Amino acid sequence: MRPLRRTKSFHQVDSRIPFMALKTSNLAILFADISGSTHLYEVLGDEAARAKVAECLELLTGVIERHAGTVIKTIGDEIMCTFPSAETAASAACDMQETLHEEISEQTPGPTALAIRVGMHFGQAILEAGDVFGDAVNVAARMASMAKAGQIIASQSTIDELSKLLQANTRLIDRAPVKGKKESMDICEILWQQDDVTRMSTAVATTMPDNVARMRLDYHKLSIALNAERTQVVIGRSKTADIPVDEVLASRLHVRIEQRRGKFFIIDQSTNGTYVKIDNTEAFLRREEMPLSGTGVISLGRPFIENPTEIVHFSFDS
Repeated sequence: MRPLRRTKSFHQVDSRIPFMALKTSNLAILFADISGSTHLYEVLGDEAARAKVAECLELLTGVIERHAGTVIKTIGDEIMCTFPSAETAASAACDMQETLHEEISEQTPGPTALAIRVGMHFGQAILEAGDVFGDAVNVAARMASMAKAGQIIASQSTIDELSKLLQANTRLIDRAPVKGKKESMDICEILWQQDDVTRMSTAVATTMPDNVARMRLDYHKLSIALNAERTQVVIGRSKTADIPVDEVLASRLHVRIEQRRGKFFIIDQSTNGTYVKIDNTEAFLRREEMPLSGTGVISLGRPFIENPTEIVHFSFDS
């Protein structure tokens, strides 16, 4: 991937383009900026640092394409891309952070470990000759400039476009002026790390009633029990998940199973959805949740008609 030279602002519209030739569309604009790259060049030298940045950008490009996004351009250590909806952009942003955290940062800890700052905004944009212009691009760039390493920042109007499940994993962090806007905007953070999400989940009960059933989850040789000491489990493709599942269609943090007021719920937070079979009755969840009971199996992203082998079994003990 060859970086382009920055010759003008991302959001400037070329005055030479005839107005009638412009096409507008509602898009999610996302910027991902590699944090600390200047220090990287100082520590590793130009050639090694450039290779490391290129590796990171290639990794991010793979995530973007996996979520049906389009890479518009790369400028130095920053990548600009678009998505058809705020929902897919938010999922991609979380996947970017998780992927980089696992595949780069954990492998190369220390001063040369990479991190990214992500900013996004959903709105009307101008499409021309493979590029994107307009106010939405300006706002998305502003969101990225406000983000810290490891953060995903979005406007409140973008958060409003998300499903209720994703909205539950966000928080309002500031109200700030944005260039070109008469009024200040509400600024939000999308939480992607599981410990942050857990802290935000106020609906999860901290104690389990004595009469609630105990739940058991089995995946190959791994077995986990949900009880008074453990009220939540995360299942997904990530090595950091409580139950790492070797399924290519699974998202890194695909589903949560949690106890609330004595009952257990499965909450899908994935791209491809979750298939649940309880006593021969099948259900499909995508950005939804449902209660669990009885005995059954869970397939991440792959329907039961395809005879998935990477399934999680669950059962209850009274």
